Amino acid sequence: MSSDTGNVKSDKQDEKNVDSRNKELNNIKELGNTDLSLIKSNIQCLTIIGQIEGHAVLPPQNKSTKYEHVIPQLVEIEENKDIEGLLIILNTVGGDVEAGLAIAEMINSL
Repeated sequence: MSSDTGNVKSDKQDEKNVDSRNKELNNIKELGNTDLSLIKSNIQCLTIIGQIEGHAVLPPQNKSTKYEHVIPQLVEIEENKDIEGLLIILNTVGGDVEAGLAIAEMINSL
């Protein structure tokens, strides 16, 4: 009987691990980054891929990073006292980033 209880606990732990892993993979897929609270480093990396999409929706074939993904990450980086530096990786086609004025000013103010 105790082995059945152990199997149930093991199954629940496996489900939690799978859910946690799926959440992490979704963050990487959607944001291009992992959960900032899990990283134990004083330098944070922010990846911007393609154009920054905000006011206008870009065609699906265009690589883009959304405002709603960048802004919360910048706020979290700014408010985290353990982070001493920010590395911004711009991965753009053609070598330019079409960032809105709000994003440029927010990055400049860090």
